[in-house]
Amino acid sequence: MAESEPDYRFTLANERTFLAWIRTALALLAAGVAVGELFATETDGLGHTALAAACVTVATTLSLGAFYRWRQVQAAMRRDKPLPPPTIVRVTVTGVCIIAIASAFVVAL
Repeated sequence: MAESEPDYRFTLANERTFLAWIRTALALLAAGVAVGELFATETDGLGHTALAAACVTVATTLSLGAFYRWRQVQAAMRRDKPLPPPTIVRVTVTGVCIIAIASAFVVAL
């Protein structure tokens, strides 16, 4: 399949989208560090540790997924193919919902 250079505006838009996913991952990573280090106490450390681990896990998954998505979209544009389905959105929503539920449990305790 012949590849061609896509319009630079589409390439830059793809890059901006990638950077938005990375910003979200960095925010989740910062939240995980904050929860694990700043809010954990000896009496409820396990809940905060689990919540921090969930934040870091989702952040890592999101970072890897963002890079994979960027590569897929770039390849599709170069080959003039349809864009791949945005599975990273489902991963993000699921991860954030899990973190929200875990946060509710930690706060309730």
